[in-house]
Amino acid sequence: MLTVDFTRFPLAAGDRVLDLGCGAGRHAFECYRRGGRVVALDRSGDEVREVAKWFAAMQEAGEAPAGATATAMQGDALALPFPDESFDAVIVSEVMEHIPDDKGVLAEMVRVLRPGGRIAVTVPRYGPEKVCWALSDAYHEVEGGHIRIYRGDELLARIREAGLAPYGTHHAHALHSPYWWLKCAFGVDNDKALPVRAYHKLLVWDIMKKPRATRYAEQLLNPVVGKSFVAYATKPHLPGTGASAE
Repeated sequence: MLTVDFTRFPLAAGDRVLDLGCGAGRHAFECYRRGGRVVALDRSGDEVREVAKWFAAMQEAGEAPAGATATAMQGDALALPFPDESFDAVIVSEVMEHIPDDKGVLAEMVRVLRPGGRIAVTVPRYGPEKVCWALSDAYHEVEGGHIRIYRGDELLARIREAGLAPYGTHHAHALHSPYWWLKCAFGVDNDKALPVRAYHKLLVWDIMKKPRATRYAEQLLNPVVGKSFVAYATKPHLPGTGASAE
C-alpha cells in the first residue's frame, strides 16, 4: 500500500533515493523495483533488520532490475550520515508528525538532496486525524506517537521555508480513515472488537485483490476523508526560487 504516487514522483533507473523513516519499507521496496539505488533509514533497529531481510529476498527473487541497489541502515533523521547533495530523491512518509524538530528534519533532507531533486512528504490529514485524537487519547499520547496535526497549508509553508518549491499535493487512503476511527472508538490496542476485525478484513481484501469498485470509491472519497496528505516539491537550482502547489 503506497502513499506516494510515483506518477507524480517519477524515478529514473539509477536514481539515488533516501526513504527517511522507512518503517516496514513499503516505499523503499517500490523504489528498488523501479531501479533506484535505495537507502532505507530508520531509528528502529528492528525495522531496519526486517527491511534488510526483504531487500535480500527481493534480490534473490530477481524483483529489481540490473544496477539497482538497496541498503537498510539505522540512523537519526536530525543528523543524517550522508554528504551534502547525496540523493536525487527523498521520501519521508508518516514521519514528520512524530518529531518535535520538524524544521530540523526538513533542513537535513534539503541538505542531502541535490539541486533539481525531488522530495515527497506525507503526513496524516488534519480532519481525519482530529477525529482520531478526539476519540482516543491513547492514539497519540504514547512514546513516539503523534505530537502534532498538520493543516495542508501549514505543511506547505514549512516546505517553502526550508527552501523547497512545492509542485503538487493530493490525499490518499480514504478507506483507511474509518478503520482508525473504529480502532480509536473501541480501543487502539483492541483488535478483537467485531467492527475492527470486520473492517480490517475488508482492507486486507482490498489491498490483495484491488477490485475496481473500491479503487473507484477511494478515488472519489480521497478529497473528502483521505487519511494522508501528500506533498511533492523540488529543490531549486538557485536559492530563493519557489512555486505554488497545484
